[in-house]
Amino acid sequence: MRQHVLMPTYVAFLRAINLGARRKFPKADIKTAVEAAGGTDVETYINTGNVRFDSTLRSRARVEAALERAFLDDRGFEVPTIVLTLSELAQVAGDAEELAAGRPDDGRHYVSVLKEAPAQATVREAEGLSTEAERVVVRSRAAHLLLGANYHEAAIDNAVIEKVLGVATNRRDTVIIAMAKKWC
Repeated sequence: MRQHVLMPTYVAFLRAINLGARRKFPKADIKTAVEAAGGTDVETYINTGNVRFDSTLRSRARVEAALERAFLDDRGFEVPTIVLTLSELAQVAGDAEELAAGRPDDGRHYVSVLKEAPAQATVREAEGLSTEAERVVVRSRAAHLLLGANYHEAAIDNAVIEKVLGVATNRRDTVIIAMAKKWC
């Protein structure tokens, strides 16, 4: 009798796609590339580069490397990729919900998902960017940007976070929470 082996499930966040004419990566093509990298039971969520899949690989770094190779082969450009487990996604979403409580209705909350867990000194540096109007809260591999009503007027954005904390990609808190409700 064959034993059924459970594979880990991951969520990948693709950075800097579908932003301009040259970096297009439609959801169907992302799915095909993830399957080429060995992913199974692949599902995407909206067209900003969010994908859930199972993999025989057990190392996050190996999963990211396999996906980045497959994306480069498929698109011809590099696609930095950040991978979380489902439990990590659930934690980030829980943190987002907690931080959103009591925020002004017109405030915006973005989550920069980090490729690597930051050292405590860089966490302090990132959180030190906070002002009265904008706050940065780092928890595990996510920097929560609690901003005013207009993201485009904010002094703190994903580019600023990357200078301090390394490779990151940014999503609205509502997207992170919806993904966790759908997949966790």
